[in-house]
Amino acid sequence: MDFDFSEWKELARNDPKEFERRRVAMIEGVIASAPQDVQRRLRGIQFQADMECKKASNPLSATIRLSRMMWESFAELREALNKLTSPGAGQPPPAQPRPASNIVPLRNRGRE
Repeated sequence: MDFDFSEWKELARNDPKEFERRRVAMIEGVIASAPQDVQRRLRGIQFQADMECKKASNPLSATIRLSRMMWESFAELREALNKLTSPGAGQPPPAQPRPASNIVPLRNRGRE
């Protein structure tokens, strides 16, 4: 994928409607090129990003909201990775010692 930042910057400045049309087309192209089993998740993430931008009062606020989303996702990924790489990961939990038990003999009433 070839991306010319200067071209996109000028497009956003001079023709915001065309910028938005191309932005949506590019995002759709990236999602469509992903494996089928991943596309639904990508569309969900894009929907969340779009909603955060709509809630924002200005472009800077939108950028901050999207950055926050990214860092929250990164933190979740880091936590999952830490769990996988921590000592004992993938091992069953240690067996818990059983408490001592009293065995009570039972008598068979019909045989005595």
